[in-house]
Amino acid sequence: MQSTELNTQVHKLGECRIPSPMTGMPFISDDERVLCHSSTKKIEACHNAGKTPLSFEMAGAREKIYFDPSKLKCGIVTCGGLCPGLNDVIRSIVLSLFHHYGVRMVFGFRYGFEGLSYRYGHTPFELTPSMVGDIHAKGGTILGSSRGPQDVGEMVDTLEQMNVGILFAIGGDGTLRGAQAISEEVKKRRLKISIIGIPKTIDNDIGYVEQSFGFETAVYESRNAIYSAHTEALGARNGVGLVKLMGRHSGFIAAFATLANSDVNFCLIPESDFTLEGFLKALKERLEKRGHAVVVGEGAGQSLMENTDARDSSGNIRLGDIGTFLKDQIKIYSDKCGMEVTLKYIDPSYMIRSVAASPHDSALCLLMAHNAVHAGMSGRTNIVIGYWKREFTHLPISLSVSRRKTIDPDSRLWASVVACTGQKRDMR
Repeated sequence: MQSTELNTQVHKLGECRIPSPMTGMPFISDDERVLCHSSTKKIEACHNAGKTPLSFEMAGAREKIYFDPSKLKCGIVTCGGLCPGLNDVIRSIVLSLFHHYGVRMVFGFRYGFEGLSYRYGHTPFELTPSMVGDIHAKGGTILGSSRGPQDVGEMVDTLEQMNVGILFAIGGDGTLRGAQAISEEVKKRRLKISIIGIPKTIDNDIGYVEQSFGFETAVYESRNAIYSAHTEALGARNGVGLVKLMGRHSGFIAAFATLANSDVNFCLIPESDFTLEGFLKALKERLEKRGHAVVVGEGAGQSLMENTDARDSSGNIRLGDIGTFLKDQIKIYSDKCGMEVTLKYIDPSYMIRSVAASPHDSALCLLMAHNAVHAGMSGRTNIVIGYWKREFTHLPISLSVSRRKTIDPDSRLWASVVACTGQKRDMR
C-alpha cells in the first residue's frame, strides 16, 4: 500500500501491448519507485506507524508502449513567461519522437493555449528534426507563448479533430492546471489522448520537483547584475546597489544567487518577513560600518505596500514592485537621517528570461523531454515529469499544483544565506 498522506497514483489510458522500438538502453519497470524522503528517521517513523514511505513512480522508457508510433500524432505547446531552455525542450521532444519511436507527425501550437482555440486563428505548424536542429542555441520559444485560460472544450475539440494522441504542455503552475483541465475533459469524453506536463518555472517553485529547467541559468546570469551593483556601490560613498531578482512567491533565485555571489549584504525573500523600519535601520548600520551595500529580492515585502486585488491574464495576483518601492523608501529615509546615499537600481529580469540555457540546464531539458516522451508513449496521462533525488519521476498534476515550493526560514539553506550576507535574521 502507498502512503495515504498524498496521492501519487499515475493514471494510464490502457494496457501497453506494443513492443517498444527503442534499443540500447535499460527499460524501467512500473513498480520502480523514488522515495520522497531520504532521511532514515522519516523512513523509520513511517515503518513504526505502519505506513509505507511516500514514493513516486520512476520515469523512463518502458518495454511495451501504448501508442502505435506509425499512427500517432503529437502536439507541443509552451505557455506563460519566457524561460531559458524552452527551445531545448521543444527540440528534444521532437527528436525523441522521431528517432526513438518513429513518430512522424508533431504539431507546434502557437502562442500557448491560444493555439488550441480556433477563435484566435493561430495555425499550427509541423515540427521536424531539420526545423528544430539549432533552436537550442536561441532563447525564447519558437512556438511563442501567452498567458490566460482558454475554453477547455474548444481546446479538446482541436485535439480531437486533428487526431492528436499526445499533447506536451510546457509551463508552470497555471499551465499545469490548464493541462489538468484538458485531461479531465478528455476523460469525460472517453478519448484516448495523453496529456503530459513539463515543469517550466524560472522561480523553481513547483511542488515535489527538486529543480525545474531555467533556474540554474537564472542564478548564473544574475552574477552580472550583482557584480555591477557591487561595483557601483563601491564606487560611491554610502553606495547602495539594489537588484530585483525574480521570485514572486519563492526566493530560490535570490537565495542561490546570494550564495554564488558573496558580495550581497541583504537578501530579501517572500518567505522571510521584515519591516521597513527594521530593514532601513539595518541598512543604515551597514553603511556606517562599511560604506556600501548590495540588496537583492523581488516578491519580498509585499505586506509593506498597498495591496490590490488586481490580477494578470492568468489569474495571478499582481504584486507590488518591491524594487522601486525600496528605492524610493531608501531615498526618503536617507534624506530624513541626513545621510547622503548614492543608489543604483538594476532590474535584469527580462534579460535573464530571454537568454539561451546554460549547459547544465540544456542537459536537464533534454532528459526531462525524453522522459516526457517515454511517459506519453506508455499511455500515461494527466502527469508532470518531476525531478527528485536526482531521478526523474511521474507526478499526478493534481499533486504538483497542490502546494508551492518555498524556502523554509528555519532551514539550513536560509541559515547559510544569512551567514553569507551577515544580515540580521530578524529585521522586524
